[in-house]
Amino acid sequence: MGMNMKVVRWIRNWLKGRLQRVVLKGELSGWKEVTSGVPQGSVLGPILFNLFITDLGTKSGNVLIKFADDTKLGGIANTEKDRDTIQEDLNHLVNWSNRNRMKYNSEKCKVMHLGINNKNFGYTLGAHQLEATEEEKDLGVLVDSRMTMSRQCDTAVKKANAILGCIRRGISCKDKEVLVPLYKALVRPHLEYCVQFWCPMFKKDEFKLEQVQRRATRMIRGMEKLPYERRLKELGLFSLAKRRLRGDMLALYKYIRGVNVREGEELFKFSTNVGTRTNGYKLDIRKFRLEIR
Repeated sequence: MGMNMKVVRWIRNWLKGRLQRVVLKGELSGWKEVTSGVPQGSVLGPILFNLFITDLGTKSGNVLIKFADDTKLGGIANTEKDRDTIQEDLNHLVNWSNRNRMKYNSEKCKVMHLGINNKNFGYTLGAHQLEATEEEKDLGVLVDSRMTMSRQCDTAVKKANAILGCIRRGISCKDKEVLVPLYKALVRPHLEYCVQFWCPMFKKDEFKLEQVQRRATRMIRGMEKLPYERRLKELGLFSLAKRRLRGDMLALYKYIRGVNVREGEELFKFSTNVGTRTNGYKLDIRKFRLEIR
């Protein structure tokens, strides 16, 4: 990796000679030497782990995404040849885990089939047959095979309403100087976490999300009988739909002119029908397909 040997020796001395023991019901086990892994909560831990898995999936012929200890493999499988390509990538991942003595938890590994005309091929991880799933939580976001995101909307609304109820019962002061900061800090983040990914598709889901903010603004003294738009203006807030649109525009800017240009080239295509008085960033409208596995 081109690392200085002094750095390598420093890391080796930091990891060498570490001991651990287990406490169970007040009883202590004997000390055992730690032969693998890094101390949890350390600054160097995530860096060393990323260096350790840097060669994971280098032979993959499909999309491989790694985030900490979470690995996702995706690809198009319209034919048996496509299925075999994905299975070959899974075999490479298993071989890597065996070589590096870092076994996958096969029970937590699932396959999700997307698309109406999906052939629902079966896959194995080593000797384990992967179970097909209709819904899975990924980094806190519920994803279903239909990609409607309605379940994620319901989950976000439930969490936000629960915290809003705690604020209603626990905070006696109903002034906007108290409730608005609490709403922004404790409630709204649940309605907007990764929302550029799970933005609601249906009006009923949009209404559910907006209803939380409607309820929160009605809790404030003097705002109970005002229309929703008037309450937003008085409190200096925007509707959640407008905030999502603003977030989408910021994300799009980063994809075509900012830090994520490489990913943007895969997601968007610039239109060739551009006038002389435009900025040259007109996007071509394309149909998105759900044939990835």
